[in-house]
Amino acid sequence: MTTNTAPAAAATLSPEEFDEIDSILDDLRQRFDETPQWEFCEGFMAALIVCRRAIPQPEYLAVLLDSADDVAGNEKTQGAFANAAQEARFLALWQRRWDDIEQGLAAEVESLDDERAYHPEVMDVRGAVAALPEAERAEMAGEVLPSFAQVWAVGFMYAVENWPDEWQPPRDKEARKWLDDALQRLVALTEDDEDEPTLSVFDDEGVPTVSVARFNAFADAVWAIYDLREMWRNIGPRVETLHKEALPGRNDPCHCGSGKKFKKCHGA
Repeated sequence: MTTNTAPAAAATLSPEEFDEIDSILDDLRQRFDETPQWEFCEGFMAALIVCRRAIPQPEYLAVLLDSADDVAGNEKTQGAFANAAQEARFLALWQRRWDDIEQGLAAEVESLDDERAYHPEVMDVRGAVAALPEAERAEMAGEVLPSFAQVWAVGFMYAVENWPDEWQPPRDKEARKWLDDALQRLVALTEDDEDEPTLSVFDDEGVPTVSVARFNAFADAVWAIYDLREMWRNIGPRVETLHKEALPGRNDPCHCGSGKKFKKCHGA
């Protein structure tokens, strides 16, 4: 008797495990100050998952976690992890989040409120700062704070920009329009939220820091990722163009150097 079993659910990271990832990134930042925040990594990861080509892990980690110049050789070294254990832990947590996102994007959902849907790990930095004590807020006066989900969208587009060949418009006119529309929805989220803030996304009692238009744009961007995944799955991997080496004419000297005409030698 054959028993059908559903695929095992991805193990969703706990808040403590997301904090652990943040701690590892903070430690990496001590050795390379351009190490991104997790929200950037989250967007970068989503782009990799829906990319037309499966980018190998060593290839994309070299782009995401590039480190400072090596003191001795003055060359770039990949991933300035403190040790092998730290690297292994980061990659284990990374893979679990990857599996969780893949599962969310594969789910047939009609609403982002569905618990099976992909829910990006994004921050409302302005809201977090607004919740700080007055003295701490005063210390941050004048700092430019990212808008809701802005860093996530920037991370997504960073991956697109680093592998432009994989995001070339397809030949099909309808698919090109679909790709352009989806990417425009993500690009829109990389811009500042300049509309009147009326929402507190994560705290009903918090100070409003997000506009309705921004919140709707975020939902549109998440749906865009679903659209991109579906589009590339339907189109398939990009096919490399093969360039056949030109053969000599039948009456040309043969390329082997025999002195005979091609048609009397290798072309016979």
